[in-house]
Amino acid sequence: MKKVMLLAAGLFLAMSTFAQQADKQPVKKIEVNGSAEMEVTPDEIYFSISLREYMKGKTKVEISTLEKQLQKAVADAGIPKSDFTIENVYGNNFEILKKKKDPTEFMARKQYRLKLSKLDKLNVILGAVDAEGIESARIASYTSCKMEEYRKEVKIKALQAAKDKAEYMLAGIGNKIDGIIEIQEMNTDNYFDARPMMSNYLAKAGDSAGNESDIEFKTIKVRAEVRAVFAIK
Repeated sequence: MKKVMLLAAGLFLAMSTFAQQADKQPVKKIEVNGSAEMEVTPDEIYFSISLREYMKGKTKVEISTLEKQLQKAVADAGIPKSDFTIENVYGNNFEILKKKKDPTEFMARKQYRLKLSKLDKLNVILGAVDAEGIESARIASYTSCKMEEYRKEVKIKALQAAKDKAEYMLAGIGNKIDGIIEIQEMNTDNYFDARPMMSNYLAKAGDSAGNESDIEFKTIKVRAEVRAVFAIK
């Protein structure tokens, strides 16, 4: 009797499962990609300046002298002390000091990092430092303090673009979307290109050392792409 009841229960469960599968219709869906991008002006520019000692005739211009020139120029430009830091200290001919030879042959170097919101005072700063003591000056990196906010914004716009695409494609065949099934982030990135070259900065600083720079900085492009799957009514 128990075996018969178990068999009947199993048969009923199998029939119920089959009926549910038979009633379940395949989901009609449409899959599209959406993308968006925006341009923003960088407001955090990290500039690297390397100073080096050098011989002026028989006199060595010390790194401390060059550093004081740079410090004063930065302060006069109204840049906070916290935005001016030392990145590295190194030198040439270290073996000279080990062998106790003429210390004037040892040329020290220091590398500094300067945080700027824009480049309008850069020529004034570089122009206030002995040009022979500037070994190199370059942009190390740049970004925006609102970069995460901008990335979120382009992601939303990319998803909206995907939704618009799905809607007009379905409208062409008399259908409409019926909610979202799946969203996949394909790519979110920022890419940039520095328009001015450092040689131009140094040349301009040397030629017009008391003038502010009129070089405009290239904008940053922030881009996002998503894949979205929508149900069809």
